[in-house]
Amino acid sequence: MGVKSFVEGGIASVVAGCSTHPLDLIKVRLQLHGEASAVTLLRPALAFHNSPPAFLETTHSVPKVGPISLGINLVKTEGAAALFSGVSATLLRQTLYSTTRMGLYEVLKNKWTDPESRKLSLTRKIAAGLVGGGIGAAVGNPADVAMVRMQADGRLPVSERRNYAGVGDAIKRMAKQEGVVSLWRGSALTINRAMIVTAAQLASYDQFKEGIVESGAMKDGLGTHVVASFAAGIVAAVASNPVDVIKTRVMNMKVDARGGEAQYKGAWDCAVKTVRAEGPMALYKGFVPTVCRQGPFTVVLFVTLEQVKKLLRDF
Repeated sequence: MGVKSFVEGGIASVVAGCSTHPLDLIKVRLQLHGEASAVTLLRPALAFHNSPPAFLETTHSVPKVGPISLGINLVKTEGAAALFSGVSATLLRQTLYSTTRMGLYEVLKNKWTDPESRKLSLTRKIAAGLVGGGIGAAVGNPADVAMVRMQADGRLPVSERRNYAGVGDAIKRMAKQEGVVSLWRGSALTINRAMIVTAAQLASYDQFKEGIVESGAMKDGLGTHVVASFAAGIVAAVASNPVDVIKTRVMNMKVDARGGEAQYKGAWDCAVKTVRAEGPMALYKGFVPTVCRQGPFTVVLFVTLEQVKKLLRDF
């Protein structure tokens, strides 16, 4: 039963992740939009006469851009193939991260379900999601870092692009140039986000599905799966977007191999600098494409999962 849960979750996750990859790429680009030009460092001589001997931060307005215009511009400047930049990393990430989190969630859910009533409380569903998401994120973090970098590479000046040949090349070069530890850069954020997403997504899907069926509004079928999964996707997007923005920026930052100062000292430093430079709503940058991605992703994920479960029911 345990192995089958991992196989079912893995197949559904790979299908969902690859089919919605372009939406995820647009989300990442929007989350990074304005980062490079949002903060300008001025020497005191160029600011105020009695300024302290340190650099001062000043905020510059960044032109707003939406997911549709960004997607159109991306295709114009980088070609249609750019929409699938980093898809190899997505494939590896879903294989490692999502297979682990969904398999563990099902195993814990089955273990904690009351044998008599065959029901599981929402609290225990959330707990199963938190455990599964945290462990899955730790396993899949190297692929997550590679995916973010490959998706964001096209927005950099040509001279600064990393031009990874694939996910294997990205992981190999990061380990060689920045150390093996770099493969787990932002892992605390990844784990926090994964715990939030998994708990919100999987627990809410089960809760919505049970509520719909028990109320008699719909039978347990394709329609119920679509409605419950789309609602779960919205819940997951609202809960995880701020952490996702910070995670994306920390993972994407350039680190000087000669030991220069990093753009961010950590997650909290990134959050503070982002809010100071771009305002609190910067933490919800990319929210529309996040919802647009989480919705279809979650629908494809659970609809595929339910079909795979039917196919493997006799195994």
